[in-house]
Amino acid sequence: MSQATWTISELAREFGVTPRTIRFYEDQGIVSPARSGRNRVYAPRDRTRLKLALRGRRLGLQLAEIVSLINLYDRSHASSTAQLRHYADVLDAHRKKLEQQRRDLDETLKELRRQQADCAALLRSRLDAAHATADADLHSIANK
Repeated sequence: MSQATWTISELAREFGVTPRTIRFYEDQGIVSPARSGRNRVYAPRDRTRLKLALRGRRLGLQLAEIVSLINLYDRSHASSTAQLRHYADVLDAHRKKLEQQRRDLDETLKELRRQQADCAALLRSRLDAAHATADADLHSIANK
């Protein structure tokens, strides 16, 4: 049988985050623990909302997107068509954004490789020229 409530330490341990992370999500209104004296007491709803928030964070979603999805989850059943459509749209937009970032990174890396090759070629030519000058100087000194 599952536990009815959790402490901040228990949730932090379960999800591999710090209590500070959980307090951040509390400040954002994602979780709303009850109080027992000075202790926070998290209900199943809080645990679910925290789990969804952490999943969204792992996917790289913005906080506003995470809150929007969690609030939609609260207003409807987990299998509702509207929620699934909204979630699919958010995921699609996020995937497209990441794919564009990947293309941008690939272009930047390609340009960096070109610049490195140009720099290496210039260094080689300057070193070759310096060696040639030094060789000529030594040859000149030796022939005097």
